[in-house]
Amino acid sequence: MKSKASAPGKIILFGEHFVVYGVKAILCAIDKRITVTAENVQEEIISIKSNIGEHEFSLQEYGTVTDLRFKPLYYLAKKMIDKHKKRSGIKITVESDIPSGVGLGSSSACCVAAAAAISRLYEENSKEEILKMAIEAERTIFQNTSGADCTICAFGGMIIFDKKNGFSKIDYKPELHLVIANSNIKHSTEKIVSKVKKFSENNREEFLDMCKRESEIINQALTLLKNNDVRNLGKIMIENQEFLERLGISNEKIQNMIKMANNISLGAKITGAGGGGCIIMLTNECDSKKIIETMRDKNYDCFDARIDFQGLDTF
Repeated sequence: MKSKASAPGKIILFGEHFVVYGVKAILCAIDKRITVTAENVQEEIISIKSNIGEHEFSLQEYGTVTDLRFKPLYYLAKKMIDKHKKRSGIKITVESDIPSGVGLGSSSACCVAAAAAISRLYEENSKEEILKMAIEAERTIFQNTSGADCTICAFGGMIIFDKKNGFSKIDYKPELHLVIANSNIKHSTEKIVSKVKKFSENNREEFLDMCKRESEIINQALTLLKNNDVRNLGKIMIENQEFLERLGISNEKIQNMIKMANNISLGAKITGAGGGGCIIMLTNECDSKKIIETMRDKNYDCFDARIDFQGLDTF
């Protein structure tokens, strides 16, 4: 038997880093996807093939799997094999439209798609049950994950997330046209989070003021999204970026990208941890192609994106 599923990547539109300190964040699924194909095989192995590598494990090797790229997939496959007491294995193939390690939710999308494709070989599960499995799998590599990224990848659209109340879906569907540019600078989320924590401790009053203003920006953004007011949405993206730069999560290359982006788009900001990764630019539909060409002329790796309202898809 063969089973296939795909899930979208994501961006953080507003609220990164501040969400750790109780401020809400707005996350969006984007129309770049990871597709996972799972297939039963007679041998007692778990074989994984993707564009970032491939490996084959025996069913007894789980405790020895140290490559974090494969650990969530192995976890999901072995969980299903053990649950259903099978003396067989699974072949897993991963195809991705999402750059890895740049804050666009590639690992979360992979966990969601893999949970759906692998579990479907043996049983039917609701989207909520698949999400639970995906978060468990993601915790094999990110122990303290909030589950927000897996949630947006599973359900699509936009969500509001905060530490106290979890997530709630944003029901309206604005027409956002985005250009995403990749700095191609690898970063450590853990190190960046520690840097922000140090800033919050050394600049307590300023940081509290920034948190208060970030909360106001989130509320403004929700109103602007509801009204599809992209021009003013771009303006508060620029303001949000100023906060992120003050936190020290930018660098010279990203600042140059942002400066250029603000001259040709409605507004731009870092998405995700910063220190590398990607920036997002808000555009008018008619300007997207020109903006991409302008950024590529400066050797920036970029592509257009829309909000994905479908979320997890199985076929």
